[in-house]
Amino acid sequence: MNLQTALPEDPLRPQPAWKRLFYLVRVNSADPTLLLALILLVVFGYLILAPVLLLLVDAVTVHFSDLARTRQDLGELTFYYLNRVLLSPISRDLFWWPLAHTAIISAAAIVIAFLVGAPIGWLLSRTDLMGKKWLSTALLLPYMLPSWTFALAWLTLFKNRTTGGQPGWMETLGLTPPDWLAYGALPIALILALHYAPFVILLFGNALKQFDTQLEDSARSLGASPVVVARRIILPLMMPSLVSAATLIFAKCLGDFGVAYVLGVPVGFDVLATSLFRAISTSQAGASAVLAGMIVLLGTFSIVIDMRLLREAKRFVTIGAKGAMVRQTPLGNLQMPALAWTFMIVLVSAGIPLLALTLTTVMRVPGSFSLDNFTLDYWIGTNLGTTALHQGILLTGEFWLALWNTVWMVGLAALGAGMLGLLVGYAVVRSPVRFVSVALRQITFLPYLVPGIAFAAAYLSMFAVARPPLPALYGTPIILVLAILADQMPFASRAGISSMMQLGREPEEAGQIVGAGWFRRMRSIVLPIQRGALVSAILLPFISGIKGLSLVVVLAVPGTDLLTTYAIRLVDYGYSQAANAVVVMLCIVAFTGTMLVQKIGKANLSDGMGSK
Repeated sequence: MNLQTALPEDPLRPQPAWKRLFYLVRVNSADPTLLLALILLVVFGYLILAPVLLLLVDAVTVHFSDLARTRQDLGELTFYYLNRVLLSPISRDLFWWPLAHTAIISAAAIVIAFLVGAPIGWLLSRTDLMGKKWLSTALLLPYMLPSWTFALAWLTLFKNRTTGGQPGWMETLGLTPPDWLAYGALPIALILALHYAPFVILLFGNALKQFDTQLEDSARSLGASPVVVARRIILPLMMPSLVSAATLIFAKCLGDFGVAYVLGVPVGFDVLATSLFRAISTSQAGASAVLAGMIVLLGTFSIVIDMRLLREAKRFVTIGAKGAMVRQTPLGNLQMPALAWTFMIVLVSAGIPLLALTLTTVMRVPGSFSLDNFTLDYWIGTNLGTTALHQGILLTGEFWLALWNTVWMVGLAALGAGMLGLLVGYAVVRSPVRFVSVALRQITFLPYLVPGIAFAAAYLSMFAVARPPLPALYGTPIILVLAILADQMPFASRAGISSMMQLGREPEEAGQIVGAGWFRRMRSIVLPIQRGALVSAILLPFISGIKGLSLVVVLAVPGTDLLTTYAIRLVDYGYSQAANAVVVMLCIVAFTGTMLVQKIGKANLSDGMGSK
C-alpha cells in the first residue's frame, strides 16, 4: 500500500511571477503609490523625455522645407543636416567658430572665476577677515540676478558708436572704448566669470571649511614651506571641489544666451547658444536640431564628469588625530588690504553695474551728469517721440502685460513644479517597484543635463505641431508654462525626494489604521508636515524662472512676452534706458524673492562660509 502525503510549501522557494504580480496588485489597491508613480512616469515621459528624443530624431530625418535640397522623402533618414552643420563650407560659421568662441570664453571665465573666487573663499572660510557675514551675502549677489543684466550694464558703460544708438558713459565723457573692450570675447568672459565666481567661493570655501588644519600643522612641523604645504597637501585634497566648480561653470557658460546676445551678436561674435538661436530664427529646423544635440551632448558630458567627481569626493576621508580642527588664520597687517580687495570685488561685480543701470534710466544721454539731463521720462514720461515706445514703461501696456505674464505664467509653472516635485518625491521614496522609482528619478533630472536654449529647441520641435493629446502650442502661453515647469523639475523633484526621505511611514500608517484613505492621508498628514518644503519648492523655481532668458527667448512671441523677453526686445529696438528700467524692476523682484526664500527656508546661500 502506498501512502502519499503532500509536503508543505517551502516558504523560501521563489514564487512564480504571476503570484508576485497578483500580490502586488492586491497590496497596491489599498495604496496607489505605484499607480501614482506610473502616471507621473507617463506625464514626464511626455513632457521631458519625448521632446529631447524628438529633437535628436529631427537631426537625422528630412524636413518638409528641405525636400528639394536632400532629394529624399519627408521623414526619411538623412545625414544632410549633420553634414551641413559639421562638414559643409558653412559649417565654420554655423558650428566650428561658435564652438571655438564658446570654448575660449568658457576657459577664460573659469580661469578668471578661480583667480577671483579662490582667494575670497579662503579669506571667508579660513581667516579672521572683518565683516565676513555681510561680505558672504554681498559676494553672492551677482548670482542672484540674471547674468545678462551685467551685460547691459557693461554696454551702458563701454558702448561705442560701432552699433549706433545712444552712446555709453565712457564715450559721453570723451573716451571712446575700442571694439575689443566694448564687445566680443573679453567682456563676455569677464561678465560670465564674475557672475559664476560664487560657485568657486561656495564650493572651494566650503571644502576649505571642512579641511583639517592639523594636516598643515604636521607638515609645517616637519619643515615644509607654505608653498609646499599648498602644493602637496591643500591642492590635492581640494581638487574635487575645484574641478567640480570648473565643470559647473563650463556647463553654465555653454547654455548662457543673454550675455553673448547683448555683447557678441552686434559685432558678429557668435557662440553655440546664439548660433542655435539664429538657426531657429531662420527656420533651419534640421540644423538647429543638430546644434541643439551638440549642446546637449557637451552639457551632459560636463555634468556627468561633475557627478562622478562628487561621488569620488564622498569616498575621500581626511585622517585627523582626535578630531578635525579648523583654525582661523589671523591676517594681522594684511587685514585692511584683504578687506579692500574683497570690497572692490563686490563693487566691480555688483555695485557699479547696478548703479550704472539705475542711473541710466533717469538720464536722457547716458553718462552726462548735468542737472538738465536727468529725467523720469523713461519711467513715467509721455510723448517720448520714439516709434515703438511712446510713454515711460510704467505707463506702457506692454510692460504691465509682460509683468502680469511673468507673474502668472512663471507662478503657475512654479506651483505645478512644487506640487509635482513633492508627488515625485513621494512616489520615488514609497514606490514598491525599484525600476519605476529609478526611471522617474532619472527622467525628472534630465532637464538639468540640457542647457536652456537646447531644451527650448526640443520643446519647439515637440509642440510646434499638434502632438496628441495636445494641439499645436507655439504662440500660446501653455508652451511657456509647460517648458518652465519641465525645466524646473530637477530642483523640484530633488527637493521633494529629500523631504520625503525624512518622513517615516508611521504617520501614514496611523491614519490608515483609523480608516483614512490615500487622498485624506495626503491632505491631512503629508502636506501639512511637508508645508515648509513645499513653499521652498515653489518659490525657488519661481525665482529661477523669472530671471531665466535662454529657455523663453525661443518660445515667447509678442503676445506672450515675459519681462526678460520684453527687455531684450527693447534692446533690439535701441531703447537702452527703457530696457535698463525693465531690468531694474526684474532685479528687484529676483532679489526680493531670493531674500524671501531664505527667510522662509531659514537658510542662507552663504551658510557654511563666513556667516557663521
